[in-house]
Amino acid sequence: MEVTRGLVLIAATVTMGLFAGVFYAFTSLVMVGLRRADDRTFVVAMQRMNAAPGPRFAVAIIGPGLLTGASLLLHLGEDHRSTLWWIVAALLFYAGAIGVITFAGNVPLNNALAAAGDPDRVADLADVRGRFEASWTRWNDARAVVSIGALTCLAAALLSVAVDWP
Repeated sequence: MEVTRGLVLIAATVTMGLFAGVFYAFTSLVMVGLRRADDRTFVVAMQRMNAAPGPRFAVAIIGPGLLTGASLLLHLGEDHRSTLWWIVAALLFYAGAIGVITFAGNVPLNNALAAAGDPDRVADLADVRGRFEASWTRWNDARAVVSIGALTCLAAALLSVAVDWP
């Protein structure tokens, strides 16, 4: 059982790293690059990225929640109390990143951008971009910070297992 507990916690940590990495990459690279693009390029790029997620992306988005939840269940009990609290904290950060930030902030903006339609048929791309970019970027920056918090908590959980800390 200890091996299973450890492997699931490692898998949760790795997938949470992917999760945090996606949002950090958007914050530090993608949006910085797109900021310099013209309006049409920006709208086309974001519409295509928002429509592209598939099974590999799902692993990085859904995997951390499932594996962190499984790790939580495997660490229930007195013997794993310090590890358990780190896992609970990670799950709360993850829920905030997905449930609050993504679904309350980013997804409605993505849907509005998709509803704007084909960029070749949009009369005012600057207006479409203006209603999307700054707000979406702020939500994503928050999502990056919160998901890094989740990753940090899982790293602390691993540390608590490895060296009985704290």
